[in-house]
Amino acid sequence: MTELVLTRVMTILIAPSKTLTIKEKNSLEATNRILEEIKKNRPQGPRTLKLQLSESELLDKIHGGWLGRCVGCVLGKPVERWTGKMIEDYLTLGNAYPLSNYFPLLKEKIPKPLLFSSEQAKWTLGSINGMVRDDDTDYTIMALHVFEENGINFMPKDVGEQWLSHFPYNSLFTAEKIAYKNLVDGFLPPETATTNNPFSEWIGAQIRADLWGYASPGMPELAARFAFRDAILSHVKEGVYGAMFFSSVIAAAFSTSSIEKLLNIGLTEIPVNSEFSRMVKQMLAWSNEDEKWKDTWRRVDRSYGKLPPLHTINNAAFVLLGLLHGKGDFEKSITIAVMAGLDTDCNGATIGSILGAILGAKQLPPKWTRPIDDEIESDVLGFRHSKISDLAKRTLVLAMSNLERRKTGSADLPTIFFNTPSG
Repeated sequence: MTELVLTRVMTILIAPSKTLTIKEKNSLEATNRILEEIKKNRPQGPRTLKLQLSESELLDKIHGGWLGRCVGCVLGKPVERWTGKMIEDYLTLGNAYPLSNYFPLLKEKIPKPLLFSSEQAKWTLGSINGMVRDDDTDYTIMALHVFEENGINFMPKDVGEQWLSHFPYNSLFTAEKIAYKNLVDGFLPPETATTNNPFSEWIGAQIRADLWGYASPGMPELAARFAFRDAILSHVKEGVYGAMFFSSVIAAAFSTSSIEKLLNIGLTEIPVNSEFSRMVKQMLAWSNEDEKWKDTWRRVDRSYGKLPPLHTINNAAFVLLGLLHGKGDFEKSITIAVMAGLDTDCNGATIGSILGAILGAKQLPPKWTRPIDDEIESDVLGFRHSKISDLAKRTLVLAMSNLERRKTGSADLPTIFFNTPSG
Protein backbone atom coordinates (compact mmCIF):
# COMPACT_ATOMS: atom_id res chain seq x y z
CA MET A 1 0.00 0.00 0.00
CA THR A 2 1.41 3.44 -0.89
CA GLU A 3 2.22 5.89 1.91
CA LEU A 4 -0.46 8.34 0.69
CA VAL A 5 -3.13 5.66 0.64
CA LEU A 6 -2.09 4.38 4.08
CA THR A 7 -2.28 7.91 5.54
CA ARG A 8 -5.79 8.46 4.18
CA VAL A 9 -6.85 4.99 5.30
CA MET A 10 -5.85 5.75 8.88
CA THR A 11 -7.65 9.10 8.74
CA ILE A 12 -10.86 7.34 7.78
CA LEU A 13 -10.37 4.56 10.33
CA ILE A 14 -10.06 6.96 13.26
CA ALA A 15 -12.86 9.35 12.24
CA PRO A 16 -14.45 10.26 15.60
CA SER A 17 -18.02 9.36 16.53
CA LYS A 18 -20.40 12.12 17.56
CA THR A 19 -22.10 12.99 20.79
CA LEU A 20 -25.80 12.87 20.01
CA THR A 21 -28.88 14.65 21.26
CA ILE A 22 -31.82 12.65 22.57
CA LYS A 23 -33.66 13.24 19.29
CA GLU A 24 -30.71 11.97 17.27
CA LYS A 25 -30.30 8.93 19.51
CA ASN A 26 -34.00 8.08 19.13
CA SER A 27 -33.65 8.43 15.37
CA LEU A 28 -30.74 6.01 15.28
CA GLU A 29 -32.45 3.52 17.55
CA ALA A 30 -35.49 3.52 15.26
CA THR A 31 -33.19 2.98 12.29
CA ASN A 32 -31.40 0.20 14.15
CA ARG A 33 -34.66 -1.65 14.79
CA ILE A 34 -35.44 -1.65 11.07
CA LEU A 35 -32.02 -3.05 10.22
CA GLU A 36 -32.25 -5.72 12.92
CA GLU A 37 -35.60 -6.81 11.49
CA ILE A 38 -34.02 -7.12 8.03
CA LYS A 39 -31.13 -9.16 9.43
CA LYS A 40 -33.53 -11.44 11.31
CA ASN A 41 -35.43 -12.24 8.11
CA ARG A 42 -32.54 -12.67 5.68
CA PRO A 43 -31.20 -16.10 4.64
CA GLN A 44 -27.81 -17.50 5.59
CA GLY A 45 -25.06 -16.02 3.46
CA PRO A 46 -21.29 -15.75 3.07
CA ARG A 47 -21.14 -12.14 4.45
CA THR A 48 -17.48 -11.96 3.34
CA LEU A 49 -15.73 -13.53 0.35
CA LYS A 50 -12.20 -14.46 -0.54
CA LEU A 51 -10.45 -11.59 -2.32
CA GLN A 52 -7.30 -12.19 -4.35
CA LEU A 53 -6.43 -8.86 -5.94
CA SER A 54 -3.35 -6.69 -5.91
CA GLU A 55 -3.87 -3.00 -5.20
CA SER A 56 -3.51 -2.18 -8.91
CA GLU A 57 -6.01 -4.90 -9.86
CA LEU A 58 -8.45 -3.60 -7.25
CA LEU A 59 -8.09 -0.08 -8.61
CA ASP A 60 -8.78 -1.32 -12.14
CA LYS A 61 -12.00 -3.00 -11.03
CA ILE A 62 -13.13 0.05 -9.05
CA HIS A 63 -12.34 2.20 -12.08
CA GLY A 64 -14.28 -0.27 -14.21
CA GLY A 65 -17.30 0.14 -11.94
CA TRP A 66 -17.22 3.93 -12.21
CA LEU A 67 -16.62 3.87 -15.96
CA GLY A 68 -19.22 1.17 -16.65
CA ARG A 69 -21.77 3.13 -14.65
CA CYS A 70 -21.13 6.22 -16.78
CA VAL A 71 -21.36 4.27 -20.05
CA GLY A 72 -24.64 2.60 -19.11
CA CYS A 73 -26.14 5.86 -17.90
CA VAL A 74 -25.32 7.76 -21.08
CA LEU A 75 -26.55 4.88 -23.21
CA GLY A 76 -29.99 4.95 -21.59
CA LYS A 77 -30.27 8.69 -21.16
CA PRO A 78 -31.93 9.62 -24.51
CA VAL A 79 -34.83 7.20 -23.96
CA GLU A 80 -35.40 7.57 -20.22
CA ARG A 81 -38.97 6.48 -19.31
CA TRP A 82 -39.66 5.16 -22.80
CA THR A 83 -41.35 1.78 -23.15
CA GLY A 84 -39.55 -1.13 -24.75
CA LYS A 85 -41.95 -0.88 -27.70
CA MET A 86 -41.09 2.80 -28.28
CA ILE A 87 -37.37 2.02 -28.18
CA GLU A 88 -37.76 -0.86 -30.64
CA ASP A 89 -39.82 1.32 -33.00
CA TYR A 90 -37.25 4.11 -32.92
CA LEU A 91 -34.25 1.86 -33.52
CA THR A 92 -36.05 -0.06 -36.26
CA LEU A 93 -36.64 3.19 -38.15
CA GLY A 94 -32.87 3.74 -38.10
CA ASN A 95 -32.05 0.12 -38.97
CA ALA A 96 -30.29 -0.06 -35.59
CA TYR A 97 -32.31 -2.75 -33.79
CA PRO A 98 -31.13 -4.60 -31.79
CA LEU A 99 -29.03 -1.90 -30.15
CA SER A 100 -25.27 -2.35 -30.55
CA ASN A 101 -23.94 1.16 -29.94
CA TYR A 102 -25.10 4.46 -28.50
CA PHE A 103 -28.44 5.64 -29.89
CA PRO A 104 -28.31 7.15 -33.40
CA LEU A 105 -29.90 10.55 -33.96
CA LEU A 106 -32.76 10.11 -36.44
CA LYS A 107 -34.21 13.27 -37.96
CA GLU A 108 -36.33 12.29 -40.95
CA LYS A 109 -39.79 10.67 -41.02
CA ILE A 110 -39.80 10.18 -37.26
CA PRO A 111 -43.20 10.21 -35.48
CA LYS A 112 -43.44 13.07 -32.99
CA PRO A 113 -43.50 10.84 -29.85
CA LEU A 114 -40.17 9.34 -30.97
CA LEU A 115 -38.48 12.57 -32.00
CA PHE A 116 -35.46 13.44 -29.84
CA SER A 117 -35.29 16.92 -28.36
CA SER A 118 -32.16 19.03 -28.74
CA GLU A 119 -31.18 17.93 -25.22
CA GLN A 120 -31.64 14.24 -26.02
CA ALA A 121 -29.58 14.71 -29.18
CA LYS A 122 -26.53 15.56 -27.05
CA TRP A 123 -26.47 11.97 -25.77
CA THR A 124 -26.48 10.23 -29.15
CA LEU A 125 -23.78 8.52 -31.17
CA GLY A 126 -21.15 11.00 -32.34
CA SER A 127 -22.27 13.77 -29.97
CA ILE A 128 -21.20 12.37 -26.59
CA ASN A 129 -18.34 14.25 -25.00
CA GLY A 130 -17.79 13.01 -21.47
CA MET A 131 -20.26 12.01 -18.76
CA VAL A 132 -22.81 14.79 -18.51
CA ARG A 133 -24.34 15.68 -15.16
CA ASP A 134 -26.94 13.14 -14.08
CA ASP A 135 -28.44 12.19 -10.72
CA ASP A 136 -27.35 8.57 -11.32
CA THR A 137 -23.72 9.64 -11.01
CA ASP A 138 -24.32 12.59 -8.65
CA TYR A 139 -25.32 10.09 -5.95
CA THR A 140 -22.21 7.98 -6.51
CA ILE A 141 -20.10 11.09 -6.05
CA MET A 142 -22.13 12.13 -3.01
CA ALA A 143 -21.54 8.74 -1.39
CA LEU A 144 -17.81 9.17 -1.95
CA HIS A 145 -17.99 12.60 -0.34
CA VAL A 146 -19.97 11.29 2.66
CA PHE A 147 -17.41 8.56 3.22
CA GLU A 148 -14.49 10.96 2.97
CA GLU A 149 -16.03 13.60 5.22
CA ASN A 150 -17.82 11.45 7.82
CA GLY A 151 -15.73 8.30 7.84
CA ILE A 152 -16.72 4.67 8.00
CA ASN A 153 -18.98 5.35 10.99
CA PHE A 154 -21.23 7.73 9.05
CA MET A 155 -24.87 7.78 10.14
CA PRO A 156 -28.07 8.41 8.15
CA LYS A 157 -28.27 11.93 9.55
CA ASP A 158 -24.75 12.62 8.21
CA VAL A 159 -25.92 11.71 4.72
CA GLY A 160 -28.83 14.14 5.11
CA GLU A 161 -26.57 16.94 6.28
CA GLN A 162 -24.28 16.44 3.29
CA TRP A 163 -27.29 16.57 0.98
CA LEU A 164 -28.36 19.89 2.48
CA SER A 165 -24.91 21.42 2.17
CA HIS A 166 -23.83 19.92 -1.18
CA PHE A 167 -26.95 19.25 -3.29
CA PRO A 168 -29.05 21.95 -4.96
CA TYR A 169 -32.69 21.21 -4.14
CA ASN A 170 -33.72 21.21 -7.81
CA SER A 171 -31.17 18.50 -8.61
CA LEU A 172 -33.22 15.99 -6.63
CA PHE A 173 -36.38 14.13 -7.61
CA THR A 174 -39.23 12.06 -6.12
CA ALA A 175 -38.29 10.41 -2.79
CA GLU A 176 -35.01 12.29 -2.43
CA LYS A 177 -36.68 15.66 -2.94
CA ILE A 178 -39.31 14.82 -0.30
CA ALA A 179 -36.63 13.64 2.13
CA TYR A 180 -34.64 16.85 1.54
CA LYS A 181 -37.70 18.95 2.39
CA ASN A 182 -38.35 16.81 5.46
CA LEU A 183 -34.78 17.41 6.62
CA VAL A 184 -35.28 21.15 6.24
CA ASP A 185 -38.49 20.83 8.27
CA GLY A 186 -36.57 19.19 11.12
CA PHE A 187 -37.36 15.51 10.58
CA LEU A 188 -34.67 12.86 11.06
CA PRO A 189 -34.40 9.39 9.48
CA PRO A 190 -36.41 7.21 9.26
CA GLU A 191 -39.19 9.84 9.43
CA THR A 192 -37.60 11.67 6.50
CA ALA A 193 -38.59 8.63 4.41
CA THR A 194 -42.05 8.06 5.82
CA THR A 195 -43.43 11.60 6.07
CA ASN A 196 -45.52 12.72 3.05
CA ASN A 197 -43.45 10.52 0.76
CA PRO A 198 -45.41 8.52 -1.83
CA PHE A 199 -42.18 7.60 -3.66
CA SER A 200 -40.45 5.70 -0.86
CA GLU A 201 -40.36 2.38 -2.74
CA TRP A 202 -39.24 3.88 -6.02
CA ILE A 203 -35.81 3.46 -7.59
CA GLY A 204 -33.94 6.36 -5.92
CA ALA A 205 -32.09 4.46 -3.19
CA GLN A 206 -31.20 1.68 -5.63
CA ILE A 207 -29.31 4.11 -7.87
CA ARG A 208 -27.37 5.39 -4.85
CA ALA A 209 -25.98 1.95 -3.98
CA ASP A 210 -22.89 1.52 -6.11
CA LEU A 211 -20.20 3.36 -4.15
CA TRP A 212 -20.94 1.29 -1.04
CA GLY A 213 -20.14 -1.82 -3.10
CA TYR A 214 -16.96 -0.35 -4.60
CA ALA A 215 -15.77 0.53 -1.09
CA SER A 216 -16.47 -2.97 0.29
CA PRO A 217 -14.74 -5.37 -2.12
CA GLY A 218 -15.47 -8.96 -1.15
CA MET A 219 -17.64 -7.80 1.77
CA PRO A 220 -21.29 -7.94 0.66
CA GLU A 221 -22.71 -7.66 4.17
CA LEU A 222 -20.70 -4.52 4.86
CA ALA A 223 -21.78 -2.99 1.54
CA ALA A 224 -25.43 -3.72 2.35
CA ARG A 225 -24.99 -2.14 5.78
CA PHE A 226 -23.61 1.06 4.26
CA ALA A 227 -26.36 1.10 1.63
CA PHE A 228 -28.99 0.71 4.34
CA ARG A 229 -27.69 3.75 6.23
CA ASP A 230 -27.98 5.80 3.05
CA ALA A 231 -31.30 4.38 1.80
CA ILE A 232 -33.21 4.78 5.08
CA LEU A 233 -32.99 8.54 4.66
CA SER A 234 -35.56 8.50 1.83
CA HIS A 235 -36.92 4.97 1.33
CA VAL A 236 -38.70 2.08 3.01
CA LYS A 237 -39.08 -1.66 2.44
CA GLU A 238 -38.56 -2.62 -1.23
CA GLY A 239 -36.86 0.71 -1.91
CA VAL A 240 -34.30 -0.08 0.80
CA TYR A 241 -33.94 -3.73 -0.20
CA GLY A 242 -33.05 -2.78 -3.77
CA ALA A 243 -30.17 -0.64 -2.53
CA MET A 244 -28.93 -3.35 -0.16
CA PHE A 245 -29.19 -6.02 -2.85
CA PHE A 246 -27.24 -4.20 -5.55
CA SER A 247 -24.57 -2.85 -3.21
CA SER A 248 -23.87 -6.39 -2.02
CA VAL A 249 -23.85 -7.70 -5.61
CA ILE A 250 -21.25 -5.10 -6.56
CA ALA A 251 -19.14 -5.90 -3.50
CA ALA A 252 -19.25 -9.58 -4.45
CA ALA A 253 -18.31 -8.76 -8.08
CA PHE A 254 -14.74 -8.18 -6.90
CA SER A 255 -14.57 -11.84 -5.89
CA THR A 256 -16.59 -13.75 -8.50
CA SER A 257 -17.71 -13.27 -12.10
CA SER A 258 -20.60 -15.75 -11.93
CA ILE A 259 -23.81 -13.79 -12.47
CA GLU A 260 -26.04 -16.36 -10.77
CA LYS A 261 -23.70 -16.58 -7.80
CA LEU A 262 -23.70 -12.79 -7.48
CA LEU A 263 -27.48 -12.60 -7.47
CA ASN A 264 -27.76 -15.39 -4.93
CA ILE A 265 -25.30 -13.57 -2.67
CA GLY A 266 -27.40 -10.44 -3.01
CA LEU A 267 -30.45 -12.40 -1.91
CA THR A 268 -28.77 -13.27 1.38
CA GLU A 269 -28.69 -9.60 2.43
CA ILE A 270 -32.44 -8.88 2.14
CA PRO A 271 -35.56 -10.41 3.73
CA VAL A 272 -36.42 -13.77 2.24
CA ASN A 273 -40.14 -12.94 2.24
CA SER A 274 -39.80 -9.57 0.51
CA GLU A 275 -41.30 -8.85 -2.90
CA PHE A 276 -37.80 -7.95 -4.13
CA SER A 277 -36.48 -11.37 -3.13
CA ARG A 278 -39.39 -13.10 -4.89
CA MET A 279 -38.73 -11.07 -8.02
CA VAL A 280 -35.04 -12.06 -8.11
CA LYS A 281 -35.92 -15.74 -7.74
CA GLN A 282 -38.48 -15.41 -10.54
CA MET A 283 -35.90 -13.79 -12.80
CA LEU A 284 -33.39 -16.57 -12.13
CA ALA A 285 -36.02 -19.20 -13.00
CA TRP A 286 -37.46 -17.43 -16.04
CA SER A 287 -34.05 -16.69 -17.55
CA ASN A 288 -33.08 -20.35 -17.24
CA GLU A 289 -36.30 -21.36 -19.01
CA ASP A 290 -36.26 -18.71 -21.76
CA GLU A 291 -33.73 -18.77 -24.56
CA LYS A 292 -34.60 -15.24 -25.72
CA TRP A 293 -34.51 -12.17 -23.50
CA LYS A 294 -37.75 -10.86 -24.99
CA ASP A 295 -39.62 -13.87 -23.66
CA THR A 296 -38.45 -13.06 -20.15
CA TRP A 297 -39.22 -9.39 -20.78
CA ARG A 298 -42.83 -10.31 -21.56
CA ARG A 299 -43.08 -12.24 -18.29
CA VAL A 300 -41.79 -9.22 -16.39
CA ASP A 301 -44.30 -7.00 -18.12
CA ARG A 302 -47.17 -9.32 -17.24
CA SER A 303 -46.11 -9.57 -13.60
CA TYR A 304 -44.95 -6.02 -12.88
CA GLY A 305 -46.30 -3.92 -15.74
CA LYS A 306 -48.82 -2.13 -13.51
CA LEU A 307 -46.18 -0.74 -11.16
CA PRO A 308 -45.14 2.91 -11.60
CA PRO A 309 -42.41 3.23 -14.25
CA LEU A 310 -39.88 4.40 -11.64
CA HIS A 311 -40.60 1.70 -9.04
CA THR A 312 -37.72 -0.34 -7.62
CA ILE A 313 -39.08 -3.81 -8.50
CA ASN A 314 -39.78 -3.52 -12.22
CA ASN A 315 -36.58 -1.61 -12.95
CA ALA A 316 -34.47 -4.04 -10.94
CA ALA A 317 -36.05 -6.86 -12.94
CA PHE A 318 -34.82 -5.25 -16.15
CA VAL A 319 -31.29 -4.96 -14.70
CA LEU A 320 -31.42 -8.69 -13.93
CA LEU A 321 -32.82 -9.33 -17.41
CA GLY A 322 -29.68 -7.83 -18.92
CA LEU A 323 -27.35 -9.58 -16.48
CA LEU A 324 -28.86 -13.03 -16.93
CA HIS A 325 -29.37 -12.94 -20.70
CA GLY A 326 -26.17 -10.98 -21.32
CA LYS A 327 -24.16 -13.75 -19.64
CA GLY A 328 -21.25 -11.53 -18.68
CA ASP A 329 -20.89 -9.77 -22.04
CA PHE A 330 -20.70 -6.03 -21.34
CA GLU A 331 -22.30 -4.79 -24.56
CA LYS A 332 -25.03 -7.40 -24.68
CA SER A 333 -25.92 -6.85 -21.02
CA ILE A 334 -26.22 -3.06 -21.06
CA THR A 335 -28.09 -2.98 -24.37
CA ILE A 336 -30.67 -5.57 -23.27
CA ALA A 337 -31.33 -3.66 -20.04
CA VAL A 338 -31.82 -0.40 -21.95
CA MET A 339 -33.93 -1.91 -24.75
CA ALA A 340 -36.29 -3.21 -22.06
CA GLY A 341 -37.37 0.36 -21.32
CA LEU A 342 -38.57 2.25 -18.19
CA ASP A 343 -35.83 4.06 -16.22
CA THR A 344 -33.24 3.28 -18.85
CA ASP A 345 -30.40 5.51 -17.67
CA CYS A 346 -30.65 4.16 -14.11
CA ASN A 347 -30.82 0.55 -15.25
CA GLY A 348 -28.03 0.96 -17.77
CA ALA A 349 -25.89 2.58 -15.09
CA THR A 350 -26.45 -0.21 -12.55
CA ILE A 351 -25.71 -3.03 -14.96
CA GLY A 352 -22.71 -1.17 -16.39
CA SER A 353 -21.39 -0.75 -12.87
CA ILE A 354 -21.70 -4.45 -12.04
CA LEU A 355 -20.07 -5.62 -15.28
CA GLY A 356 -17.44 -2.91 -14.98
CA ALA A 357 -16.46 -4.17 -11.53
CA ILE A 358 -16.31 -7.76 -12.81
CA LEU A 359 -14.24 -6.96 -15.90
CA GLY A 360 -12.17 -3.95 -14.83
CA ALA A 361 -11.66 -0.75 -16.79
CA LYS A 362 -8.97 -2.23 -19.03
CA GLN A 363 -11.36 -4.89 -20.34
CA LEU A 364 -14.26 -2.58 -21.18
CA PRO A 365 -14.77 -2.15 -24.95
CA PRO A 366 -13.16 1.10 -26.18
CA LYS A 367 -16.10 1.87 -28.48
CA TRP A 368 -18.18 2.34 -25.32
CA THR A 369 -15.62 4.04 -23.07
CA ARG A 370 -13.88 6.34 -25.55
CA PRO A 371 -16.76 8.87 -25.81
CA ILE A 372 -16.82 9.22 -22.00
CA ASP A 373 -13.19 10.37 -22.17
CA ASP A 374 -12.53 10.21 -18.39
CA GLU A 375 -14.67 13.33 -17.81
CA ILE A 376 -17.65 13.64 -15.48
CA GLU A 377 -19.82 16.60 -14.50
CA SER A 378 -21.79 16.83 -11.27
CA ASP A 379 -24.08 19.11 -9.29
CA VAL A 380 -22.44 18.00 -6.04
CA LEU A 381 -20.68 21.02 -4.56
CA GLY A 382 -16.92 20.77 -5.13
CA PHE A 383 -17.23 18.14 -7.88
CA ARG A 384 -18.43 20.19 -10.84
CA HIS A 385 -15.76 18.78 -13.17
CA SER A 386 -13.84 15.64 -12.24
CA LYS A 387 -11.76 12.90 -13.77
CA ILE A 388 -13.38 9.49 -13.46
CA SER A 389 -9.95 7.97 -12.89
CA ASP A 390 -9.36 10.37 -9.97
CA LEU A 391 -12.69 9.41 -8.37
CA ALA A 392 -11.67 5.76 -8.73
CA LYS A 393 -8.39 6.43 -6.93
CA ARG A 394 -10.21 8.17 -4.11
CA THR A 395 -12.59 5.22 -3.89
CA LEU A 396 -9.60 2.89 -3.64
CA VAL A 397 -8.68 4.64 -0.39
CA LEU A 398 -12.09 3.76 1.06
CA ALA A 399 -11.82 0.16 -0.12
CA MET A 400 -8.34 -0.18 1.39
CA SER A 401 -9.60 1.20 4.70
CA ASN A 402 -12.32 -1.44 4.84
CA LEU A 403 -9.87 -4.15 3.86
CA GLU A 404 -7.60 -3.01 6.70
CA ARG A 405 -10.51 -3.35 9.10
CA ARG A 406 -11.25 -6.81 7.74
CA LYS A 407 -7.61 -7.81 8.21
CA THR A 408 -7.68 -6.75 11.85
CA GLY A 409 -11.06 -8.38 12.46
CA SER A 410 -12.96 -5.09 12.86
CA ALA A 411 -14.86 -4.97 9.58
CA ASP A 412 -18.14 -6.00 11.21
CA LEU A 413 -19.38 -2.53 12.07
CA PRO A 414 -21.86 -1.99 14.87
CA THR A 415 -25.32 -1.11 13.58
CA ILE A 416 -25.26 2.42 14.97
CA PHE A 417 -22.70 4.68 16.58
CA PHE A 418 -23.51 7.04 19.40
CA ASN A 419 -22.11 8.44 22.64
CA THR A 420 -23.99 9.63 25.69
CA PRO A 421 -26.71 12.09 24.65
CA SER A 422 -25.88 15.73 25.32
CA GLY A 423 -29.46 16.81 25.96
